[in-house]
Amino acid sequence: MVNGEIDVVNRRMPPIGEVSMLTMALVVTAGVFMVAHLPSEVPLVPPILLVGAALSSLLWCILTLTQLKDFAWDSFFLVAKWSLAAYVVISGMLEFVFVHNHTPGDVLAVLTASLTIFAINVPLLFGFSVARYQEPKRAR
Repeated sequence: MVNGEIDVVNRRMPPIGEVSMLTMALVVTAGVFMVAHLPSEVPLVPPILLVGAALSSLLWCILTLTQLKDFAWDSFFLVAKWSLAAYVVISGMLEFVFVHNHTPGDVLAVLTASLTIFAINVPLLFGFSVARYQEPKRAR
């Protein structure tokens, strides 16, 4: 801390960015695994396990993020809300493709869960990555 300011570059933060990347790797792996098997029968146990692990890591990121003190929440929400809007559209378009191509219901459910995690995780990662290097607003 210099002159009452936080050293935003060198301060220690929980590994939210790293765990968020793990979440993305898990969900993309599950999606690629399922799509690679279509239109044939898709074995669902591996992707369900991957999506469950991705959901667990996403929930850890959200919970850990809510515990942060001295964080630039204004910057986080500014970046996260606009990227969330974009990723909801992207995920919606992908969901449309799966529905339009008559993806079976059980596979569609797992793909929908994957897309939902993806659409939440990426904006969280973007918002955190920007806000961690911003000076937090102080109460006056």
